[in-house]
Amino acid sequence: MNPSTAHRDGLRGRRRILLASSLGGVLLAGVVAGCGGGAGQNGGTTAQPSASSSPNASSFSGTPPSAMASSASEAVSSARASASAAASSASARASEFKASVDAETQRRSATAEEELKGVTGRGNAVSEVAMTGLPRAETGGVLAVLVTITNKTGSEASYAVQVDFKDASGKVVETRYVGAEHLQPGKKEQPIAFSHQPPEPKLTPVLAKAQRY
Repeated sequence: MNPSTAHRDGLRGRRRILLASSLGGVLLAGVVAGCGGGAGQNGGTTAQPSASSSPNASSFSGTPPSAMASSASEAVSSARASASAAASSASARASEFKASVDAETQRRSATAEEELKGVTGRGNAVSEVAMTGLPRAETGGVLAVLVTITNKTGSEASYAVQVDFKDASGKVVETRYVGAEHLQPGKKEQPIAFSHQPPEPKLTPVLAKAQRY
C-alpha cells in the first residue's frame, strides 16, 4: 500500500471515531436533560400533575362553599325563628297588658258608678276635676276626654266622676264613669272617658258629677 494512501485512510478513521463520539455525547445529553427536567435542588425528580387529574379535597383548608352556604342558611333561619318568637312573645305581653288595663278600667268605672248612685246634685268634688278634649287624630277618630282628678285636700281620698255626652239639643246620649282611688294629697290622676257613639252626630262631653269619698 502507498504510504500516502495509508495516511489518508488513518485520518478518515479518526474523523469517524470523533464524529461518532460527538453524536453519542449529544444524544446522551438529550436523554439526561429529558429525565432531569423536573429535578429539584437535591437532584430528585418531581412528577408533574396530569391536567386531567382531580385535586384531592383533603388538601384544602377551610370550609367548602356548599357547607358555608348551608351554615349561613341555618343561621338566618335560626335568627328569623328567634325574631318571630320574640315578636309573638311581645304581642302576647301587649295583649295581656291591654286586657289587664281594660279590666282595671272597667272595675274603676263600675266602682265610680256605684259611688255616684246616692249622690244628689253634682257632688262635693267638682272643683277638683277638670276635663280636656283629646284630638280625634290621636284617638283614631274616637271622641275622648282626658279627666284630670286632683286631690286638693289634706288627706288621702278616692274619687268618682260622671261624664255625660250630649248632642246639640242638650240631650244626654251617653254616660261614662271614671275614677281615682287612694289618691294622696296634692297628687292627681288622669283617666280617659271614651264615647262609644259614632262620629255623627257630634257630641259634647260635660262634667255631670264628681264625688270624693
